[in-house]
Amino acid sequence: MDYQTLTYSLLDGVATITLNRAEKMNALSTQMRAEIAYAVTEAGKTARVVVLTGAGRAFCSGQDLGDRVSAANLDLERTLRDEYAPMLRAITDCPVPTIAAVNGAAAGAGANLALAADVVIAAESAYFMQAFARIGLIPDAGGTYVLPRTMGTAKAMGAALFADKITAQQADDWGMIWEAVPDAEFDAHWKARAAHLAQGPTAAYAAIKTVIRGSWDNSMEDQLTLEARQQGNCGKSRDFQEGVLAFTEKRAARFEGR
Repeated sequence: MDYQTLTYSLLDGVATITLNRAEKMNALSTQMRAEIAYAVTEAGKTARVVVLTGAGRAFCSGQDLGDRVSAANLDLERTLRDEYAPMLRAITDCPVPTIAAVNGAAAGAGANLALAADVVIAAESAYFMQAFARIGLIPDAGGTYVLPRTMGTAKAMGAALFADKITAQQADDWGMIWEAVPDAEFDAHWKARAAHLAQGPTAAYAAIKTVIRGSWDNSMEDQLTLEARQQGNCGKSRDFQEGVLAFTEKRAARFEGR
């Protein structure tokens, strides 16, 4: 695909998808949603980790309210079902780890786009905002699912009702994201995190995603069964053999590429 709204690079197993509408604070247009879904899906076939980040001063400011394609047929239910859901599923179903490197404002659907990733790393100057109530809407793009599960019902309800800015440090403290990083260290830090995952046991990472995401809907008994099945698969992998051998030989493991 010839990308119009983002840039894509693949280096040393790390696919970096940069939302590239800086003049619009990387607001989500119909075109951008389609391109994100496609880019993440393609990256999942060849990369060992996928990073989503933004160009300019924002990560993503949410729905582009000036997008003529969307505005021409403003059916929010259809838009969420046919455009947002495929984009979000591409991220959550990606077979390799996904990182949202939140460089700036993440508002509305942009905040929930970031929270769809497996790991969220934010610059300390970044913020998250469930801005929907300000225009008479409810949180969407998966926000009503993710927020109570990451920050608890009380914080999720307040975030939705008040539509206040949540600083990166607050998001870190509340368990909403993985970590907040000083701005001066942000780029180097998320790149080092991505490189670490790119050198890791890809099959085990896929299994980790499966069991942790599956736990949200499973009973304890179902989860124990799922764990046992996935662990059995991991135990048969060459990565496990290499991990054990590296441990006994007191050296760093060298896991296979894809």
